[in-house]
Amino acid sequence: MSSGGEVLGLRERKRIATRRAIELAVLQLTAEHGFDRVTINDIARVAGISPRTFFNYCATKDEALVGDMPTLPDEGVIEKFVAAGPHTSLIGGLGELFAASADQIRDDREIYLLRKAVMKDHPYLVGLKIATLRRFEEGVRQIVERRLRHDFPKLASDVQRIVERASLITLVASSGLRHAWQRWVEADDPITLSDQVRASFRELVEVVN
Repeated sequence: MSSGGEVLGLRERKRIATRRAIELAVLQLTAEHGFDRVTINDIARVAGISPRTFFNYCATKDEALVGDMPTLPDEGVIEKFVAAGPHTSLIGGLGELFAASADQIRDDREIYLLRKAVMKDHPYLVGLKIATLRRFEEGVRQIVERRLRHDFPKLASDVQRIVERASLITLVASSGLRHAWQRWVEADDPITLSDQVRASFRELVEVVN
């Protein structure tokens, strides 16, 4: 089952299992030997795949270790957020966007806890993770700009003000998303990541309103 409750086909289950095996292998090897001493051949051997298969999933070992970058939902979901109107909560709407994105991510605490431990010992990898998150945040900021122009047409011509307001909103929403991830990883109950995102953003809306 996926986190959203869909029954996955055999090919998709195999893809997810292979990706997990690769990430688990590179994390375990890095924890044991250090990142610089880990080779693609080592990762492939531990994951039970060929080096060629590794490159079907990841371009570099850095990418395998850092993990997938968060993704935004499809354009139809984004357009619904943009057109929701000023009478609806912008922050709450972003929470729903992030929750929809979380539905596409494996609920795999073991991987995330191991990655957190490895990054603590290898600060270089934290920079790689931050770079992926910044690309995600830039995508969010552009969506927020679209929403602000739709909600406040009189401000649309004030480009600087729109950009600054969108940047501020994105930073606030990103903090809410980080809160959700932290709560989810540390939680004892089996709540899904998407449900935790919704819970964190409900609290955030209460705080900012």
